[in-house]
Amino acid sequence: MFLILLRFSDNKASATDHMSGHKEWIRQGVDVGTFVLVGSIRPGVGGAVIATGTERHLIEQRVAEDPFVIHNVVVAEILDIEPSVTDARLAFLAG
Repeated sequence: MFLILLRFSDNKASATDHMSGHKEWIRQGVDVGTFVLVGSIRPGVGGAVIATGTERHLIEQRVAEDPFVIHNVVVAEILDIEPSVTDARLAFLAG
């Protein structure tokens, strides 16, 4: 699984200009089952995504297509996590 951190960058002020495209990018990731959680990093420093079910190069490609990344609203960091212990409610992440 992957933890994608999207931290605001130099062009944060243009976030509203690219918000609809960013939300569509999120929706597509959820619709295809790649994104299993999307949320904000508090206090207002960016966002985070948990992604699963694919390979790193595909995650990198998907992240590169985010309008926020394209327009330097955020800088993305992708952490590759290999789950070893999970609560039963999250067992699908270990598979």
